[in-house]
Amino acid sequence: MHRLVSLAATRPIRLVSTSASTSATTPTSAPKSKSRWLGFLFVGATATAAGIYVRQSNDSATLNQETFTKYSLVSREPVSTTSSLFTLRPRKFSEFNYDVYEDAWATGVWSVMFKQPQLQIGRDYTPLPTTAATGLSVEDENEGCLRFFIRKDPFGEVSRYLHTIEVGADVELRGPKIECAIPEETDEVLFIAGGTGIAPALQAGYSLLSRDGRRKIHILWANRLKDDCAGGQSDSLKLSAKQGWFSSWFGSKSETPQIVSVRDEDRSLIVRELEALKSQYPGQVTVDYFLDEDNTFIGKEAVRASIDSSSDSKSKLILVSGPEGFISYMAGPKLWAQGQELQGPLNGIIRELDLKDWGVWKL
Repeated sequence: MHRLVSLAATRPIRLVSTSASTSATTPTSAPKSKSRWLGFLFVGATATAAGIYVRQSNDSATLNQETFTKYSLVSREPVSTTSSLFTLRPRKFSEFNYDVYEDAWATGVWSVMFKQPQLQIGRDYTPLPTTAATGLSVEDENEGCLRFFIRKDPFGEVSRYLHTIEVGADVELRGPKIECAIPEETDEVLFIAGGTGIAPALQAGYSLLSRDGRRKIHILWANRLKDDCAGGQSDSLKLSAKQGWFSSWFGSKSETPQIVSVRDEDRSLIVRELEALKSQYPGQVTVDYFLDEDNTFIGKEAVRASIDSSSDSKSKLILVSGPEGFISYMAGPKLWAQGQELQGPLNGIIRELDLKDWGVWKL
């Protein structure tokens, strides 16, 4: 679960440009009087997940939604004992990737499908934005490199495959798929992320903040392992949570909850990404860290405090991303119907809060 910019050599390095054209969907939880401002877009007829069969190949160098394009694994850098940062470059150069990537960045949260060739199955992963913390060279950016934060799931055929292939090997990608289009009028986002769900949060931040106006994003990020968020320090120390999705799922509770403030001297790669986002947009980004190892979890109180501290703007959005259990605990499970993944009714701890002008979307 659980997120890049392709740049043609003759073009300036930018994160976003024009919007992509897709079809709109309205979230079930937004107030009726506000529903028209919230347009969520999808690309493709079916929702993609592990187990979707893919049999197409593509000799084109341009990422597209119909066939698979070959990329090369440039590097795989460990972030923690269970996750890594992957950098991929198109096997063949194409200046058209610039427009494909830019349209997706301008729209909102997007993903691409990775193919596992032996089993002919695919899984969607979210690209990370390009920041000062990436360490990518200008040449890498101009050649259309994409980066992904991927956790090795012992039961995940695609993630296990990606963690075993050699650097330089071919990886086939298809997309982009727009997971959620952030409406132009949105000026504030609360992003609740679990684990690798931080990648879509970074995407949402860059998409939102690169637009005109002083927009804001508040990220609540929960992790099981300290390595993933090493060096991260919470911005809203008054937040607290009595019980989190992981402890609730297995029936245990934390006794003395406190907001985690990791003080490791060396910051993790993802924390550096978040700090780069803060530096680029000072005063517009706040991040709070929650860690199972320290018995700190995102509970109702933490979400309520984030909502209560928001501005008086009328176009506000809550996005939830992470493992299925995390999403179910926060906002209720998504549903499958007629081969499509649907939002399902709003449940979980968010349903118990007074949402006022907030819309809710599960990624």
